[in-house]
Amino acid sequence: MCRFVAIEHRHLRSASMTTRTTPTADRLLHALDLPSRTWWRLVGRTVDLDSSEHVFLRGPMNRRHTVGDAWFDDLDRSGRVRPISADDGLFDDMSVLDGPDFTATQLHPLVRDFYEHTARWRMEVWAQWNPLLAPGAAAIAGLFGRRVRQLALPTAPLSVSRGMTSRVRVIDDVDGHRAGAAWLRTLRLDGSAVYSGFYRSAMLPGSAQPHVAVVFPLEAGNVGVYLRPRAEPDGSLVLTSRSRTFGEDGAYVTVVLGRRTYAARAPLRERIHVFVDDEGELRTDHALDLGPMRALRLHYRLEQRPS
Repeated sequence: MCRFVAIEHRHLRSASMTTRTTPTADRLLHALDLPSRTWWRLVGRTVDLDSSEHVFLRGPMNRRHTVGDAWFDDLDRSGRVRPISADDGLFDDMSVLDGPDFTATQLHPLVRDFYEHTARWRMEVWAQWNPLLAPGAAAIAGLFGRRVRQLALPTAPLSVSRGMTSRVRVIDDVDGHRAGAAWLRTLRLDGSAVYSGFYRSAMLPGSAQPHVAVVFPLEAGNVGVYLRPRAEPDGSLVLTSRSRTFGEDGAYVTVVLGRRTYAARAPLRERIHVFVDDEGELRTDHALDLGPMRALRLHYRLEQRPS
């Protein structure tokens, strides 16, 4: 699984082929990105992504002056992206997460189908921000999220009123074996990017329980979220990242500066609950906490596409 090598550092420095480049109008705002990476260097630690201790942090990154899905386009050009299939899922088989605290056979069939055949499903979404944090979230979305076409969480309720588009593509490692899946999501209302993520299972240091790993590529870095799975008695799935210890579940920011790589924990915690409601519909409650505060609540209604 860890043989999926992120866009190599030499690719990060390459300018021979640029995809989804930052527009000229964004260059002044782009100047904020280096101080941002420097901040994460100061609060983080040096990591070696080839070591057993830090290999879980490996994931795709965008090259210099590229944004959004550029990492995916690079992999596609290198022949690492499989042809489109209507049955593609975030996981080929949820049993890859089986461990001491989770068994895939305990999941409701619809929950399991969503993760193993995600491309079959469409979603409607509702978002509610903490009113104390909403203004700051809107500013960050404008200065950062929408510009880099990544982690642009919706801040206006009407922006998600028509739901999200969803594209899932399977990605292979250098040996042609499945490494994970790209899940690319945009708002139906205006086509703006929301998430561009790479999904796989990951083993964390000192844990025998496989985790769900989601990596959101950024220029010369990424944000990685590692979620512990649990199957509830009703067949629902709960994914959580609650730890505050480096090397355990949670959110991490990884950045490349020069020839060194740095990583730091971000003060974010999540709880995702995927369940079948009383009417047989698949739904998801997603809560995001910033420090001690509930920052955002998302609710998804998931519906299978007509065959």
